[in-house]
Amino acid sequence: MFWTVLKIVLFLAIVAGLVLGVEALTNQEAGLRIAIANTEFTLGPVQMAIAAILLVALLWVLMKLVGLLVATLRFINGDDTAISRYFERNRRKRGLNALTDGFLALASGDGDRALNKGRRAESLMEEQTLTNLLIAQAAQAKGNTQMAEQYYKRLLDDDRARFVGVQGLMAQQIEAGNDTKARKLAETALSLRPGHAPTQDRLLALQNQAGDWPGARKTLLETSRTGRLPKPVYKRRDAVLTLQQAAAEEAKGNTQVAQDLAIEANKESPELIPAAAAARALANRGKPNPASKVIRRAWKAQPHPELAQAYAAIAPDETAAQRATRFEWLLSTVPGPEAQMTRAELLIAAEDFPGARRAIGTLHETHPTQRVMTIMAAIERGEGSPDAVVRGWLARALIAPKGPQWVCDNCAHEHASWQAICGHCGAFDTLSWKETADTSGPSATGTEMLPLIVGALPPAEAEAAEAETIDPEPEAPAREVEEPATEAPDATTEDADIAGEKPQDPKAGNTQSADPGADSEDPKVIDLAQTRRMGL
Repeated sequence: MFWTVLKIVLFLAIVAGLVLGVEALTNQEAGLRIAIANTEFTLGPVQMAIAAILLVALLWVLMKLVGLLVATLRFINGDDTAISRYFERNRRKRGLNALTDGFLALASGDGDRALNKGRRAESLMEEQTLTNLLIAQAAQAKGNTQMAEQYYKRLLDDDRARFVGVQGLMAQQIEAGNDTKARKLAETALSLRPGHAPTQDRLLALQNQAGDWPGARKTLLETSRTGRLPKPVYKRRDAVLTLQQAAAEEAKGNTQVAQDLAIEANKESPELIPAAAAARALANRGKPNPASKVIRRAWKAQPHPELAQAYAAIAPDETAAQRATRFEWLLSTVPGPEAQMTRAELLIAAEDFPGARRAIGTLHETHPTQRVMTIMAAIERGEGSPDAVVRGWLARALIAPKGPQWVCDNCAHEHASWQAICGHCGAFDTLSWKETADTSGPSATGTEMLPLIVGALPPAEAEAAEAETIDPEPEAPAREVEEPATEAPDATTEDADIAGEKPQDPKAGNTQSADPGADSEDPKVIDLAQTRRMGL
């Protein structure tokens, strides 16, 4: 606002000054007297000003005529291009002005003006490299891909502009979704300038998307040679690409090649969790000790269920008890939730359910996850607990946090398994094994009420008494006798539960209270707070 007012004031001041100057000259009586060859001219003040302007114009025309005269003399002396150069200088100056205006318009986002100025410069200038670039970029900004491609191809004829032309064509193919052509153009561009960082990154991304793992490894090596990647980062990324190449070879049926690549990936990055595939390769080749060493080193870096699976595959014929004993050394190296859950699962497989309960400890309280709740349900089932108790744990598993997942560091998208490229944002080597945001708690669909519907967990002090009330007969081992599946409650039973009444037992024919000391005919009111503590 201030500058606008200032410009207006300056304009009015200039106009006022000119008016005052003309008025002063008009009021002047003195003039200019010129005598030429006995002829005398007398000019007034206004006439003097007009004469001065005409004199300046005359001098400018005279200078142009002198330049043309000099060019004509040079042409007479044998310079065939003297006159053409004289006129060309003026055209070139106007062309440069149009070219400058065009690039400025392109930078400001005005594609129409940039294209018009580019066409103007093209008609005035003999050198067409910059005009071709301006028109190509202006046409691309307007969305005229056909014209942009035409002018980008013109740049290929100039050695200085060939790289820029290939880059423009590559960008067009990427925008059009032609990844195969874009990858070939990126390879051509990189051959023209091997050290160009953006082209290296673009080519690597295109090769990853196409599954060209050998080509991606070659590009990564060239990137490392330019000094852009530290050596540890290069080794890890090369190991990731090697693992992807091993998976591709395995899919083709080249098992031997896939095993060699997996072992190579593990040598480059031993701490990489997916490199545990090398352990399976070593085990398949009859080398259990090196395979165990690979797993142990990766487990020390970060415990993971895939490592436990690979460690179990080393000795597939061992018994469950032998496997639990063999795993003890591995699990004791890095204590934590993963070790507790793995130990509990091994003891469940060995049917040592009290040992599994001791192994899991208080993990269901301190670090509740879906996996922990499922393990607790398996322990309860193995110990012969009522179906209501087992269903209570499974219901808690539905609303418990997922636990550690493969999560992309770039977009926070979760993946079911590890992969080199994020399936959501396409980023390379961004998946990490970590906890996701805790989304447990009350839900819009009332999922947190599932334990009250399908079964609640009894308090620890009343668990034995309730088990005797429900099943007075001696329990058989869980592996020999399976309890009959509980039928789903009908609408009458659900209404009775909501009203606080105990449903009728169709076999007994009478109403049985959950509390042996309570009156069988009186309705029992559910304490929601206590029940929620037991079931959630």
